[in-house]
Amino acid sequence: MAEKLKIISLGGLNEIGKNLTVYEYGNDIVVVDCGMGFPDDDMYGIDVVIPDVSYLIKNQSKIRGIFITHGHEDHIGAIPYVLRSINAPIYATRMSAGLIQLKLEEHHLVSKTKMITCEAGDVIQAGKFSIEFIHVNHSIADAVAFAIKCPVGTIVHTGDFKIDTTPIQGGMIDLARFGALGQEGVLALLADSTNVERPGYTRSESSVGNSFDALFKGCQDRIIVTTFASNVDRLQQIINVAARYGRKVAVTGRSMGHRPVHGERHEGVHRAGLYEDPRRGAHGPDPDQVPAQA
Repeated sequence: MAEKLKIISLGGLNEIGKNLTVYEYGNDIVVVDCGMGFPDDDMYGIDVVIPDVSYLIKNQSKIRGIFITHGHEDHIGAIPYVLRSINAPIYATRMSAGLIQLKLEEHHLVSKTKMITCEAGDVIQAGKFSIEFIHVNHSIADAVAFAIKCPVGTIVHTGDFKIDTTPIQGGMIDLARFGALGQEGVLALLADSTNVERPGYTRSESSVGNSFDALFKGCQDRIIVTTFASNVDRLQQIINVAARYGRKVAVTGRSMGHRPVHGERHEGVHRAGLYEDPRRGAHGPDPDQVPAQA
């Protein structure tokens, strides 16, 4: 009797956060993403919500790896909690791996965890599955989709994505590869559906720079910009426009201080003489300062 492919969502369907999908074929399991959710208003005293992984604990001998699409909390936030019960290698791109590394250090799990850094185009063999990393655009660098192949067919798991024809870095989404997979034949498509019912399209990240320019131009007051710390392209555009108008950048926020993630940006700001210690404003705000907060 032929083996069946099982696709099991342990989180992320009909909700925001807790993204975790299980692919099982015979004696092999691969896990895609391992995210956390945020508590509802009635969850008093709860800081983090994680998926129920009792099925994975029961079948952990079958798990061949945890594959990460990108480094947002709703896709990686549960990793240190799940790894307390499950020991499996983690496959992720460089940016995602850097963010996961910080979590492993915080939870003292570095020595117990095997992490393999991959890049778009790589194909990983995991039991009877092969997983191909495909470049996509998102609001964080190094995001990927997966083409997951097994004996019964190919599943395309997009992760979170947008089609950005003029991204800041990394090139646009690999539509050609998706087209080629379509020509080969796809058994199932598991696609990001955020805002799918809204007409239109998402603006390119590069267009944000023009908006910043319009806000900075002619402004004599302090400008405060808030952004996700993981959106390094957005941070780079803030730095670029600050330099253009002779501003200094003060970076604040817990996540903004992670040098393994933002080290190159921070060092570039220092070399250009743009960095300003946010604590220096004790005697009043500096109108030339641009606090970037997360």
